[in-house]
Amino acid sequence: MSRIDIPATIDAAPEASRPLLEQVTQQLGSAPNLFRLAAKSPAALEGYLGLFGALGKGRLPAATRERIALAIAQYNGCGYCLSAHTYLGANLAKLSPEEIAANRKGRSNDAKANAAVVFAMKVAENRGRVSDADLGDVRTAGYDDAQIIEIVQHVALNIWTNYLNEVARTEIDFPVAEGVAA
Repeated sequence: MSRIDIPATIDAAPEASRPLLEQVTQQLGSAPNLFRLAAKSPAALEGYLGLFGALGKGRLPAATRERIALAIAQYNGCGYCLSAHTYLGANLAKLSPEEIAANRKGRSNDAKANAAVVFAMKVAENRGRVSDADLGDVRTAGYDDAQIIEIVQHVALNIWTNYLNEVARTEIDFPVAEGVAA
């Protein structure tokens, strides 16, 4: 049970959050617990959706974004996000079970994506204090400065959702990922 009350329906959310939750429902077919939790603060929900939407228009492929989300969720021990991104990675980004397992270990079986995931993990583990060699490695793999900035933003966005779900102990409303206590 969540430690922060999650509106059970869109109508139970603050009025300013309702149009945003309607948009989420149009895109995903429902408003998962994370979104309804964030809706407790219309400003937080708007900020989350704004950054998420902007990054979706970025230059990182959706599969790479999911790989980063999986790695960061595993690193932070967020069962909600790990379950959500395992589901999204498999069903939307079409990642194989082997790829998802590699991502959870902070790696990828795809050479270019591996550089992004490894770099994302270094950003998280070192709180942004990466070395010149770390930057060189991700650049050598073919990522430009704009994409590197996007990787850092994906790390930050995923850390925020991980932390929010851990603070709230958000009930998982996705198929529970292997190794996650329901």
